[in-house]
Amino acid sequence: MSNSDTIFLASSEPVDATAAWLVDALRLERVDDPDLREGQHFLRGRARTADGRVLLVVGPNVYGETDPEPEDVSAIDRYTAVVDVRIAGSRNEEAQAKEARAVFDELAALRPPIPLVLATAMSLIVAAYLPDAGVHTFPPRTTLDADDIDAWRPWVIN
Repeated sequence: MSNSDTIFLASSEPVDATAAWLVDALRLERVDDPDLREGQHFLRGRARTADGRVLLVVGPNVYGETDPEPEDVSAIDRYTAVVDVRIAGSRNEEAQAKEARAVFDELAALRPPIPLVLATAMSLIVAAYLPDAGVHTFPPRTTLDADDIDAWRPWVIN
C-alpha cells in the first residue's frame, strides 16, 4: 500500500499520555511490539468501517518543522503527535482512507481540547478540527504545504 493516512494531534501532554487518551477515547488496546521506535505506541481495536481491526501507531510528529522558512511552512508544523491508521490485513487504500476519516470523526465528535488534522499521503490535508471551531473538510487536492496556506491557515494551529 503506497498511501498513508495520518491524524496529527496538538496536545500539551507527552505522546504516551496522548496514546493513553486514544486508548480510552476509541476503545482500543495497547500492544507491545519490539519493532517500535522509542516514543511509539501500537494500538488496535475494532475497525469502524470494515470487518477486522484498526491498527494505530502513535508517536511524536517528526514531519513538522519547528522554525520553517516561509516557503517550507506546513499545516502540521505545530502538531506534537502523529497517528498512522491502518486496517489489519487490508491493502485497499480507499478502505484505509475511509477508516482514518471515521477515526478522525469519532475523535472530533468528543470535542476534545486537542486540535486534529487528517492527512493522506503525507501531502494532502483532508480535514481539520479546532476545539472552538469544529471540523472543516478541505476540497480534494488541498496540500499541507505553503502553496495552500490560505485554505488551511484558519483551521490549524499556528
